[in-house]
Amino acid sequence: MFTQHTQPSRIIRHLRSGPGCVTVLALSLLVCLIVATPGGVFAQAKVGTTGAQFLELGVSARSMGMADAFTAMSNDVSAVYYNPAGLTSLLGTEIMATYIDMPAGVQYGFAAVGFPLEAVGGVLGFGVCALTSGSMIERTYARGVDYPDEGRFGTGRKFAWNDLAVSVSYGRYLTDRFSLGFTVRYIGEQVLDYSASSWSADVGTSYNTGYRDFKLAMAISNFGPDLKFIEKATPLPINFKFGGSINVIDGTDHVVTLVAEGSHPSDNLEKYNAGMEYVFKDRFALRMGGRFNYNVDGFTAGAGMRLPYGEDGQISFDYAYQDFGILTEVHRFTIGFVF
Repeated sequence: MFTQHTQPSRIIRHLRSGPGCVTVLALSLLVCLIVATPGGVFAQAKVGTTGAQFLELGVSARSMGMADAFTAMSNDVSAVYYNPAGLTSLLGTEIMATYIDMPAGVQYGFAAVGFPLEAVGGVLGFGVCALTSGSMIERTYARGVDYPDEGRFGTGRKFAWNDLAVSVSYGRYLTDRFSLGFTVRYIGEQVLDYSASSWSADVGTSYNTGYRDFKLAMAISNFGPDLKFIEKATPLPINFKFGGSINVIDGTDHVVTLVAEGSHPSDNLEKYNAGMEYVFKDRFALRMGGRFNYNVDGFTAGAGMRLPYGEDGQISFDYAYQDFGILTEVHRFTIGFVF
């Protein structure tokens, strides 16, 4: 959904009960200190040292149109991936599905559903990500062995690499401006007769200052035990993110939102994303952004529209283009429903 919704008082009464602001401030400060630790302590490019890399690809066309700088702006059901604290923006049931056309025939999909729990407070969300490499020819390391049917160094077999992640998330207001969210995720990988599985957890916070919808947010993602494949165990791609968003133009017909975030992945140097979204009459949107200190990509752009659906529902369509450097480009298509 394009803009942040104003919370009705009846929902706030359900959501704001819980620990006080001090707990949230302490948690937020701890995460901030981790993210802001000087580069000399953590700054090591450990590319290729973590598994389950599909967890870092980004799942929303709307988000990727703004360079995936969505930690603070998360206000739709894709928050199950970006920042579970953003689930508190949901006022009704939301469903989302994304198809991602990756280079080299790799296919990636995402689906999520979220709904408020008015009886107990908070918002519950479920998400699933699935990636497949498509059919590939298996090769052998035995040099000099020739398999005429499949070419030199082939075994005659074909295979596909498949990844799956299934998550459950919960977000809740602790005050009328602070929200906190958690995600627990099952991760599985499979190729030929081999498989591996693990689990991970995310935690996120979000604070709305009340000025031009200016929000600050932090999230830790993919924290969990190593993923052991055959005899090799690899850590998960843990990531620390801190971001902000603000409506620099906040009119009736025109809304322009700027977003920015920094991240510290466990397997690389710090990365920075920045973007913007322009919304006309709360129906049509244009987006653009840049990703900095990445190995292969930089510029992103996208567009979207939201239309009435049924009596009170809405349907949204979003598209994003991502420049992927020497790997050409990536296209994302997202459809969403609000009931």
